[in-house]
Amino acid sequence: MKFVLSTSFSTVAHLTQLAPVADECGWEAMSFSDHVVHPEAIDTPYPYTKDGSRRWEAFTDWPDPFVMAGALATITKRLKFTNNIFVLPMRNPFLVAKAISTAAIVSNNRIIPAIGVGWSKDEFQLMQQDFHTRGKRADEMVEVMRLLWSGEMVEYEGKHYQFNKLEMNPAPTAHIPIWVGGISDAAMKRAARLGDGWVTDLQTSDEIIECINKVNGYRKEYGRDHLPFSVMATPSDAFTVDGYKKLEDNGVTHILTMPWPFYHGETDDIDKKIDGVKRYAEDIIEKMS
Repeated sequence: MKFVLSTSFSTVAHLTQLAPVADECGWEAMSFSDHVVHPEAIDTPYPYTKDGSRRWEAFTDWPDPFVMAGALATITKRLKFTNNIFVLPMRNPFLVAKAISTAAIVSNNRIIPAIGVGWSKDEFQLMQQDFHTRGKRADEMVEVMRLLWSGEMVEYEGKHYQFNKLEMNPAPTAHIPIWVGGISDAAMKRAARLGDGWVTDLQTSDEIIECINKVNGYRKEYGRDHLPFSVMATPSDAFTVDGYKKLEDNGVTHILTMPWPFYHGETDDIDKKIDGVKRYAEDIIEKMS
């Protein structure tokens, strides 16, 4: 079992202080959430609250995840960087491929993009990307990025993206795993069909295990059940070594968590955050090693 430090809603200036501590304490990775802008009013209800309101306030920091990963890679040695979740089809596939491959090179292959198709039609419109084709375009984008990361002369002919022979360099020097987030059947099928891993929502342990079984069933259908596969989970009811071991026994490889609330409650005090990162490593990570 490996542990991923969630930095959702954190002040960006704190991340350069948290990353080296996590790196030294045995955390596997640091994760970034993703929004480009925060519209004052939204036409698309937020799907993860009963009333459709967002879980964060205006003026929350949302750093570009791959700029952030490249920067933090220079002050860490082994810490990896991932997402919860990067909205892939809100972007241009060439620019995303370039950003991820550059971050992978700078970090010596410590980048694990974790992608989803997003919910905010408002942001898609601002980014000039079609919201309604986002799932199909995401599928093609994964194929396009993997071609570009080869560093070879490549071409592509899809429904949404087409290009003649070209190359993109510098290319990463190792395989870049792509995790896929989401609990819809479409998302789980996408993870099984195209992904190197699956990312849960905030779910109970039983719900997570049920979804893992579904994903594994789809992987078998697609003939990919023999390949390595990761599962990054955010359980709503497991906070102890025993709870995590149950999930590990059922296929969870990574736990995504924010540690300081366990010790200090909701806080933006950097010293309390650092203390939480260290204490969680002692209380949980060391015992799960």
